[in-house]
Parts: sequence; structure tokens; C-alpha cells
Amino acid sequence: MNIENAQKQVDDWIKAHGVRYFNELTNMAQLTEEVGEVARIIARRYGEQSEKESDKSKDLGEELADVMFVVLCLANQTGINLQEAFEKKIDIKTKRDHDRHHNNQKLK
Repeated sequence: MNIENAQKQVDDWIKAHGVRYFNELTNMAQLTEEVGEVARIIARRYGEQSEKESDKSKDLGEELADVMFVVLCLANQTGINLQEAFEKKIDIKTKRDHDRHHNNQKLK
């Protein structure tokens, strides 16, 4: 599935099940909440914090998908073609960072 298809799938879901999009500020707050859930899993599972028993059943993939869903909602409701924006960003990063990371002594 490409990003354009994902945006359409989210839009179709919103129309069929969600009644309407939450406003942009609400979705931004939701995105922050979902990113926080990802951060909690990463900090406890891969970082130095101990994982609580209640956190062990959390699915990182599911939480990342929640982040992606809200990002797609925000793109839809603000008229952003995320496929085009992503491809443009990859092009920019490729040109800008072509040698940058290879020459970074911290990464060797």
C-alpha cells in the first residue's frame, strides 16, 4: 500500500465509522498522546527504565500504527498529499545528506 492509498483508506474509514474528522487541534493532541505511548514502550523496552507488568502486553507496532493513522488524518484534513510530500522529503534528504552520515565520526 502506498501513502496515497493509506490516506484514502483513512478517509473512507472516517466517513463510514468516525462521523467526521476531529478538528486539527484535537488531532494534534491525539498525535501527541499516541507518540507518548510509543515513547513509553521504547523507554521501558529498549531504554533504561524497567518495564511495568502492565506495559509488557503493549504492541509497539499497534502504537506506531496509531501515530500513522492520526498523521494521515491531519494530512487529509489539511489538504496535504503525503505521498508527494514524503517523496519530496526523501529527495531533499538524499541530496543534503548524501555524504553527511558517512563522514560523521560519531557513527563509525
